[in-house]
Order: sequence, then structure tokens, then C-alpha cells
Amino acid sequence: MATLLLTAFGSIFGGPLGGAIGALVGRQIDTAIIGGRKVEGPRLKDLTVQTSSYGSALPLHFGKMRAAGSVIWATELVEHKDTAGGGKGRPSVTSYTYTSSFAVAVSSRPIAGIGRVWADGNLLRGADGDLKVGGKLRVHLGHGDQAADLLMAQAEGSARCPAYRGLAYVVFEDLELADYGNRIPSLTFEILGDAGSTSIGAVARAILPEAAVSNLETSLAGFSIDQGSAGDALAVIAEAVPIACAVTGGTLSLHAAEPTGLVTPRLLPAPAAANKDGQSSEAKASGWSRKREPLPRVRQCGVRYYDTARDYQPGLQRGIGRSEQGDLQVIELPAALSAAEAQALASSAGRRAARPADTISYRVTEIDPAIVPGAFVEAPIASGLWRVAQWEWQQDGVLLSLTACPSKGTNTARPAGAADAGRFNAAIDLARTRTVLEAFALPWDGTGSGTSPAVFAAASGASAGWTGASLLADLGGDGGALVSIGSTGRTRARMGHTLGTLASASPLLLDRTSTLDIALAAPDQTLNEASLAQLLQGANRARVGNEIVQFASAAPLGDGVWRLSNLLRGRGGTEWAIGTHLASEPFVLIEDNLVQLDPSLIGDPATTRIVAVGLGDTAAVSVPISDPSATLRPLSPVHGKAAREIDGAITLKWTRRARGAWLWRDGVDTALNEETERWEIALGDPDTPVLRWQTTTSALSITADQIAGLPTGAPHYFAVRQIGRNAASTALRIDFPA
Repeated sequence: MATLLLTAFGSIFGGPLGGAIGALVGRQIDTAIIGGRKVEGPRLKDLTVQTSSYGSALPLHFGKMRAAGSVIWATELVEHKDTAGGGKGRPSVTSYTYTSSFAVAVSSRPIAGIGRVWADGNLLRGADGDLKVGGKLRVHLGHGDQAADLLMAQAEGSARCPAYRGLAYVVFEDLELADYGNRIPSLTFEILGDAGSTSIGAVARAILPEAAVSNLETSLAGFSIDQGSAGDALAVIAEAVPIACAVTGGTLSLHAAEPTGLVTPRLLPAPAAANKDGQSSEAKASGWSRKREPLPRVRQCGVRYYDTARDYQPGLQRGIGRSEQGDLQVIELPAALSAAEAQALASSAGRRAARPADTISYRVTEIDPAIVPGAFVEAPIASGLWRVAQWEWQQDGVLLSLTACPSKGTNTARPAGAADAGRFNAAIDLARTRTVLEAFALPWDGTGSGTSPAVFAAASGASAGWTGASLLADLGGDGGALVSIGSTGRTRARMGHTLGTLASASPLLLDRTSTLDIALAAPDQTLNEASLAQLLQGANRARVGNEIVQFASAAPLGDGVWRLSNLLRGRGGTEWAIGTHLASEPFVLIEDNLVQLDPSLIGDPATTRIVAVGLGDTAAVSVPISDPSATLRPLSPVHGKAAREIDGAITLKWTRRARGAWLWRDGVDTALNEETERWEIALGDPDTPVLRWQTTTSALSITADQIAGLPTGAPHYFAVRQIGRNAASTALRIDFPA
């Protein structure tokens, strides 16, 4: 009955909205008399998937909340073709990926911004605003002057594309979908409805802008309203924090139904007795009557909420205290709270449920205009604080219904450490890092024909937030034509740079003297040790400058710095580079995760530069190909000897080595691995020789007359090089006596 009466009364003053608030006030009265009804207001839900249905309600978000949105526009998927591989006997692999552009509405009121974004439960956008996959994100805050999104206007036409003013939405442009099964993923957004946190009062002022709201400053990290009227929204809030409503002078006022902070109550005048003819059971001849309900059964309360410590996952906190056997009374509060805040609300609700009802019917002949429903008063006939629940004009005065309030000094503090949000595995938010890139050719390993260069790219990043990079070949060597040659993949190469200079040593012995300090590009990566047997099987091969080194010992020094020792030097025919080291040279561990580049795509390795572009790169990373002829260059000969004959002639001999012939075979000669055997012997520097000879065998005899005809001051050494199909080997120096 009170609901009907106050609905009509509120409609007179405030129209349909006033009628809704009147209904809320009436429900408070009816609940005290005949019990409550189920309110279908805002509900707490699991983090549901986004929708794209016409007519779906868009919620209001306050403070900071996490919620799914509604897709309001999308393009068709765009196909991208990428070819990789094709080297070292591997097949060429063509892969297809897809991107899409779409818009998602997130709030029907303006917002302050968007924080993190989750896609299928994983972070798509981090706290720093970085996307974890390729694409662009734009946020439209929903203000009344916002313009249409340029991409949407271009696709739909400016005449058909609305600006969606008053609606906050997010536009994704060319979002890469490979990580999500080449489909638009289910997205949830961290919505910054306001610049900071919010409060119950702020929510009430937003949905009832003409109401006078006071003393409702209970802080909330966030709050969402996705259905129901304003009255239903306030009724849901009132389950956790009781709200008193009144209409004074045509203005709706809302405030806390229980005293908080400093309250200055009004003192009621003395009660007035009723006339005998008008005397009722509600007010005796004394002018007042009091009714105390029996002590209610103890019932524990709980609050379901969105836990801020668990990325807004739903949580449940029970109030502190004993409860009798029975169902748990759960308050579904669509608010973002900490576990401690939720437990405090649950404890307060439990105390209210356990408090016996204590009411007074109090008659006065005149009333202070400030004493309206919801006001706090003191009565001369009873101690304590009372709240005016309702008043009624009667023939012989005004009959007030008073409800006892808890003492102002009641302790509602939550015991320290009593609330626990529970265990939670948060989505990892790793910052994007720039690409570290090296490109180089490696000596032929004996696989295949060995007639094309084996060029590799090593790429890494400073953290696991590096998700790979696209690879291109700059065929002009300096800003020329760019050709796509694949991608690095997400596996980071173990690479870095030297912190000192690697000393010279013999390639024939295990170098137990030299040490080398390495700073890895990714401090979270590690290097492993290896036994001598593992070294002989090819373990721990690394490229230091142009020399290939194997290391048996690796000791961490902290902050990604490692000390390498017990080294095998000049591996793979790179003994020529042992004495060429400088400080801060590139270091790359040779593993299977290196990217072998298709020789048909990279052109001439001597002039081509390799370019990488990753999500964390503000500019493209470009490097030349180091030692581009390493694969095709014959190995230098060894065991050179010069012998003086009796007749004064000099006989030179040396031993041939061949590319890819790394095994020592007994009983057979080393394979040539070239079309023909050709040698060039120079007297002195092979680039500016005094004399030059060529031969097809690994020996040369120089007559005494030729020796005698040498100019005065001629060098006393020969430089022997093998001439291969595509390049000449490095020279072997053979000294001869004067």
C-alpha cells in the first residue's frame, strides 16, 4: 500500500523518475510490514563475453570497472600471405594470417579512458597502453562533441556513419588475429568511468541529477548499472548501504539511513495525547507507543563483488561472526571493491539483520519542517537516536513512525588481516622491447650442395615482452627496395655483446687461459655449460665477431653478464679471425632458433641489409650481413712447408681442406667440394704480390733462377690461397729461408 501511495506522490513532484523514487521509499515501508520482493536491478555477473545483438543494453560505468562490450561495427577479415624458409634443405612454408577492424561500445555515459584490455583472458593491451599484437586502438570517450571515427567514416561514408555521441566506444584497426585462431576474440576492458574512484553518492547524483544527495560517501573503486530503473539501482545499493529517501519542497533527498560521522538530531516536542473519539491503537492516551520485536535469528551475510586485487574477477566475502544453521544471505553488489571493503559491508549487513526491530509511534500537534521521513531525531520519552520512517496527518495531529538507529559509537571497524581475496594468477603484463638483430653467413655444414649462401638472422629482445618481428631485405643496401623475407618468430635468440677483447690462442688446443665476458641482450636468459664430449658433438657454438667459438664453462656474474672459459677456438674454419677481435663485438649462440633466410630472396649478401620491424620498435632495425662469403669461401690450406733443395730451388707443400668436410676419414683424401682444384701462390701480400703462380696441385717448385731473379728486398714468405667456385680462401703464410 505504501508503495502505491508514495509512487503516486512521487509522480506528482518528479514525474516518472519521481514515481520510481517514491516506489523505493514505499518499498522500505512495505518491507518492514509485509516483507520484501525480488528487485531485478543491476546484477553482479561473471565476466561475460561481448555481444553484437541489436537492442542490447549498454551499461553505465563509474570509477574503474572491467566489463565486456558490444560490437557495433566490423569489417571483413583481411588475409595476409607470408612465406618463410626454403634454405638448408628446408621447404618453403607459406602461412596466412588475418586482421580485422571493428568497434566495441563499452559505456552509455562518457568515460575518462580505457586501461588494460583482455582478449580471451590474456592481456591484449597492457597497463602502459601497449598492444601485445599488431594493430591500432583508438578510444572515443563518449562526450557530446565527439566526431565520427575516421576509419569507420571512410568505410561506411560520412553520411551513414554516426558519431555515437554520448556513447563511449573503442575502435581496433587492423588487429592481428593469429593469436586468437584468426577470429575476433572475446574482449573485456578495464573501463575508467571516472578519473579516480567513485562513491555511492556520486552514483546517485549521476542517475538522479535533480536530487539532493548527502552523507552517502561510501567509497567504491567502481560500480556498474546494466539494467533496471534508477529506483532499482538504488534498491540494490541499499542492500549493502541503507539509503533513506524523502521529498521536501518538491526536491528528492537521499542520505544514509544510519548515522555516520557527526549527526545533529532534531529534538521532538512532547507527545500529544489523542482525543478520546480519535484515539487509536497506534497511539495511546499518552501520545506514543513503543514496539520491540523479538531478537531475530542470527543469519550470516555475504557480499558478492568484483575484486580489485584479482583483476575484477567475482569474489565473495562473508561477514565476521557466528551464524545459526541456515542459508547464507548474499548481497549481489556490482561494485569493484577490495576484499576488506567487501567483508566490512557484509559484516555491517549481518549486524543489521541480527538487530531486533524497535519502533515508536509518536504523535505531535505541530512539526518542524525539517523533520521529514529520513531525518534523525531524539525523543524525550526514549534514549538513543531515532530515524523518522514516515509520518501521517491525522485529525488530532501528526503521527510519526520512528525506527531505532544503532548507537553513534558502535564499532564497525574490520579486524586487521581478516579478509583474503584468495589466490589469483594474474595475466602477465610484459612491456614491449625493441628488437636486437644480427645477420651473418655461416660456413657450410656439409648438408645439401653448398652452392648457395647460408645466411641467418638472430633476433631477440630485452624481455619476454618481445613478441617477434617481421624481416625484410633491403636489396639496395642503403634505402633500396624492401622485400618481405618472413618473420623471426617469438623465440628469442641468445645473443648480446662482448665486454672485453678476446685474446689470441691456438685453434689446435683447448684454450684454458682466455676468458670472455658477455652481456646478454635479455638479462632473464641463461647460458649452459658443456662437457668435452658435448663440445665435440657441437654443443655451445657461438659466433664472437667473425670467429666461431665453443665454450665449456659459463659462470653468471649478474645482470645478464656471463663469463665464458675453457674455449675451443677457430671452429668451422674461422681460425683466420682469431686475431681480429675488438671490444663490444656481437655475440650470438648458434642454435636451431636462428632464422635461416631464403637465398633467392636476399639477393647478393655482400650488399643486402636485413631489416626487422617489431611491435616495440619505434624505427626499423637494419644491419648488414657479416662475413657474407663464409658459406661459399674455401677453407684455407694448412700444414704449409718450404724446403730448400740442393740446387737452390724451393719446394712448397701444403694440405688441402674442404668446405663441409668436418669428419676425419681414414684411408681416403678429403673431398674437394669444388668444381676444380686451383691454387694461387703469391710472393708477399696476396693483394699486392711481387710474383704470382697458379697450380692445380697442393705443391709448387720454384727454381733457383727464379729465386735469384727476385728484386732486392722482396718478402721472404709465400701466401697460398685456394680458388673456389665463388671465392678465394684466406691465405696460408709459408716462410722460407733467405
